[in-house]
Amino acid sequence: MKQPVTVLGLGSMGSALAGALLDHGHPVTVWNRTAEKAAPLTRRGARLAATPAEAIAASPLVVACVLDYRVLRAVVEPESLRGKDFVNLTSGSPEQAAEAAEWFGAGYLDGAIMTTPEGVGSAEVMVLYSGPRPVFDAHAPALAALGDPVYLGEDPGRASLYDAALLGLMWSAMAGWLHGTALVGAEKTTATEFTPVAIRWLGTVNRFLTRYAEQVDEGRYPGDDATVDVQIAAIGHLIHAAGARGVDNALPELLRGMMERASAAGHGADSFASLVEVFAGRVAAR
Repeated sequence: MKQPVTVLGLGSMGSALAGALLDHGHPVTVWNRTAEKAAPLTRRGARLAATPAEAIAASPLVVACVLDYRVLRAVVEPESLRGKDFVNLTSGSPEQAAEAAEWFGAGYLDGAIMTTPEGVGSAEVMVLYSGPRPVFDAHAPALAALGDPVYLGEDPGRASLYDAALLGLMWSAMAGWLHGTALVGAEKTTATEFTPVAIRWLGTVNRFLTRYAEQVDEGRYPGDDATVDVQIAAIGHLIHAAGARGVDNALPELLRGMMERASAAGHGADSFASLVEVFAGRVAAR
């Protein structure tokens, strides 16, 4: 028999977590303030607990996904977690994760689900975890039912920190794609025509990231592929083309401003990776 797991919180994400565990054959106990939300899961074999304490007592591993950390503390009493391991998948900040780790004790893992509810359970999506390595190792097989479990280290706030950083990456990439879609759309190209080409281009961008990561770590930015000053000229072409077609240029104008700050600080002949100096606050704002 696979490890029993308790799930606290049955919003869209919590219900998806419990459903994925059921799909993988785990005995699942659930609790939610509104018991009616458990009906689709109990029909599939989940056991509904009347209280959080009853739900926690049912399993060695407890997974929580509630509205926020304030609600989490209101729902769970640390005393009820004696002998239990607790995985918190509630969204929050690194600082909240660190406070929760102190509050809940040694068996606490903080996590971040890098997908929407419909993606839960797919091995193609990541679920990030941070906290004690022995806790992660002990429950990795069960956590794999939720998505590919990625361990980031002992610092309980690391998963939340990565979550914020990766969401920033997602929004920036998607915003760039939407700006490009609007640009080519002005010439009657559909988004479905443009997107396969954009996705293929992202494969090349991946290689840029790998190369630039080494430069960032070394603090050296050789401009042997394309310098910041070359990029400033290139983004000027984008801004001209978009402006001529009535496309809002707030996003590329912002990027050009960051490039110009890097150039003014002496990075004009360096690679695009040198913009990290601007983002990290090592280049003064103008």
